[in-house]
Amino acid sequence: MRILVTGLDGFTGGYVQSELEENGDSVVGLSCDLTDQNAVMAEIAQVRPEAVVHLAGIAFVGHGDANLFYQVNLVGTRNLLEALAHEAPDVRRILLVSSANIYGNRSEGILSEEAIPDPANDYAVSKCAMEQMARLWIDRLPLFIVRPFNYTGVGQDEAFLIPKIVNHFQEKSAVIELGNLDVWREFGDVRAVAGIYRNLLDCCPVGKVLNISTGLTYSLREVLALCEKITGHRIDIQVNPKFVRSNEVRVLTGDNSRLKSLLGELKFYSLEETLRWMLQEHSIVSK
Repeated sequence: MRILVTGLDGFTGGYVQSELEENGDSVVGLSCDLTDQNAVMAEIAQVRPEAVVHLAGIAFVGHGDANLFYQVNLVGTRNLLEALAHEAPDVRRILLVSSANIYGNRSEGILSEEAIPDPANDYAVSKCAMEQMARLWIDRLPLFIVRPFNYTGVGQDEAFLIPKIVNHFQEKSAVIELGNLDVWREFGDVRAVAGIYRNLLDCCPVGKVLNISTGLTYSLREVLALCEKITGHRIDIQVNPKFVRSNEVRVLTGDNSRLKSLLGELKFYSLEETLRWMLQEHSIVSK
């Protein structure tokens, strides 16, 4: 298939490209600005994709410009869908990436796709609005939506939690400042996520919303203990009040039963495997 991947140069894009090309697909990135409607229309007309993986968006919750979340994640996605509807007659499958952030911070435990969205920041609101907007196109485009829970890997920006921790251990820092250590979250692996996206394109569950979730949780204390075990370095952990979220739920993970019903048993990496990979690669780069 000729597959358009938006956000190809981002953290996840390279892994998705490798997965697709190893499967024999042809991958092309979107070079224009998603917020430029005419440019998007013209480029889609030129590429004429048979499938689309829409990764592009502003992803860091702490991004300084809240308006960009809506301009890129919502309006940019609408521009893409309109262009696909008018200029991509061969498109047969469209994967839109939303986020598990739309569930918010007040729902606790194992969350299914039926959980009521309760977005708690502009990023999450923009993704929730994107999902609602996309439903307007469901009778015209073969699209489905994924909601990935936390995942990480080599190449993720150090503004995110796990790369920050990995960097501190690799640099043998004496101290690291973190927020609440007694919360349990998912920390999936970008390689597994890329593989799932490829498999979902193959089965194309049009109209579905799917959690991308391991169903496994780890506390930050466990993450730190594993890094200490792998590196042999001990670090002083200091809780910085500005990193502590008020009323933060203790345990949050996704129900992946709908995903399993489509794909069968899923390939996941243990957190230790992911951390060893990240620490090893970071060490090679640092030399």
